[in-house]
Amino acid sequence: MCGIVGVVGKAARDIILNGLTNLEYRGYDSAGIYLNDLQGNEYLTKAVGRISNLKDKLTDDEQGLVGIGHTRWATHGKPTEDNAHPHFDSSRRFYLVHNGVIDNYLELKEKYLEGVEFKSETDTEVVVQLIAKIAYDEDLDGFSAFKKALKLVKGSYAFLLVDNTEPDHVFIAKNKSPMMLGLGDGFNIIASDAISVLDQTKKFVDLHDGDVGDITKDAYVIENIDGEKVEREAHVLDIDPNAASKGTYEFYMLKEIDEQPGVMRRLSQDYLDENGTPIVDPEIVEAASKADRIYIFAAGTSYHAGLVGKELFEKYTGIPTEVGYASEAGYHFPIMSKNPFFIFLSQSGETADSRVVLKEANKRGITSLTMTNVQGSTLSREADFTMLLKAGPEIAVASTKAYTAQIALQAILVKAVGEKLGKQEAKDFDLKHQLALAAEGIQEIVDGKEKFDELAKKYLIDSRNAFYIGRGVDHAVALEGALKLKEVSYIQTEGFAAAELKHGTISLIENGTPVIALINDPVTAELTRGNIQEVASRGASVITIVGKEFAKEGDDIVLPSLNYYLSPLLTVVPAQLLAYYASKDKGLDVDKPRNLAKSVTVE
Repeated sequence: MCGIVGVVGKAARDIILNGLTNLEYRGYDSAGIYLNDLQGNEYLTKAVGRISNLKDKLTDDEQGLVGIGHTRWATHGKPTEDNAHPHFDSSRRFYLVHNGVIDNYLELKEKYLEGVEFKSETDTEVVVQLIAKIAYDEDLDGFSAFKKALKLVKGSYAFLLVDNTEPDHVFIAKNKSPMMLGLGDGFNIIASDAISVLDQTKKFVDLHDGDVGDITKDAYVIENIDGEKVEREAHVLDIDPNAASKGTYEFYMLKEIDEQPGVMRRLSQDYLDENGTPIVDPEIVEAASKADRIYIFAAGTSYHAGLVGKELFEKYTGIPTEVGYASEAGYHFPIMSKNPFFIFLSQSGETADSRVVLKEANKRGITSLTMTNVQGSTLSREADFTMLLKAGPEIAVASTKAYTAQIALQAILVKAVGEKLGKQEAKDFDLKHQLALAAEGIQEIVDGKEKFDELAKKYLIDSRNAFYIGRGVDHAVALEGALKLKEVSYIQTEGFAAAELKHGTISLIENGTPVIALINDPVTAELTRGNIQEVASRGASVITIVGKEFAKEGDDIVLPSLNYYLSPLLTVVPAQLLAYYASKDKGLDVDKPRNLAKSVTVE
């Protein structure tokens, strides 16, 4: 949620605007920019809505060699210009942008800022007013006042602060919210996501919680909150900036759906040798194989991928596996087995809910693994182990290729652990071949996009609600398919284990209600057919998505053959395409659905 970009030592305006544009996927409802030309001129511009609105308000004269910019996703106060960042103190000496949530902002306001006139409803303005009060009351320079204020602040934050008495510095601080420092030649950049500034630099410094920094064009100093210097290693992020471009696609979501065959091949190439033997860190395999129970924690789409992972782990390793919502487990921690192993699934590696669980796991000494798409992300750094999804940048808010990558990567770990435990089924599990079939199968599905456009137009775009039904792993896909459709098309959609629909919710079936039925489970295929008859007899318009082995005349989508436990790699693709076309055909912004953010960095 939200995005920040700051620049010191280079023409900042276009870098910030381009960076914020690249961060649009994170979700936002207003934007703002502060610029200082180091010649005594400073400019503050804010706008509600898209970054294009901000660009329209800027004049050619508004330039700067130092700048901070922000896209805001409203938490405290409605989306208005006054509530948009950057915020400033009453004297307009300090300018601040902030990602995160300040838990004690009301307490700070009441205790320290009585009589101060506030321009906004935000927690962020409380912080910048506090910094100014400390600076003036104690005659401190900006950086000293900033550090003193931070000792009073509780919550999550990525702060960028400019003091116009020292305008060639940007002061930064991080706690829980993501932020990186990008190193350039004669300039430095601060951003919440490296993707936003890859056109400027590929050399980055990962910032840790508790880091406070003083950034100039030629240097940077990072300290902890007590003023002790800390060392943070720089690294080169080898990502092609063009990978984050839409290219010829109208929307990122379709591009990322189409990239899934390549993701399957990349995972197979990087994690399986020519004989199909998993190439996984032996310490990860050893730790997981010693577990008496595996716990998978995630949110949203990643949670649904975890449900498929549970089936894979229990089938091929024999280790009991539980899947939990990170948002619940963080505050209602489950009763642990004697030797648990935690897996965290997160596209961004910054999911705040998962981090709460991870911190508790670390306190208890529980071994943990993060599967993420982002190298150097917070969940990656703080877990014992990391396995990268290698899916490439995922920009659309609705996750597609990260979901299929999470399933495939879990399968790779499952095979490695199963073989370590001597499980014959794991040894016989020809995963390399299955991932090749999955890549071919996904390609076959996406090559027939027109069919999904037709189905969306016929059954979905005029409907108020819809249902997905399936059994076994199809139920997990039904949940994901329902999430995709509701989040990008705003059609109220629910996913059910097929037989459960008749235990109450079938009362909502009316003439023409779309019901999308998934059939890939050899044990329950005929039972699901019976459930289809139940909804059809009540007027439902049924769309069937069926594995080749179970297909019958009249089925709408017939999928290529694939191992049942990996079948979600194929089954989910029609669900993704139906959601995409339902949204597009309704004239919606497919990539940026309302009220949603790509990286959920607040609890």
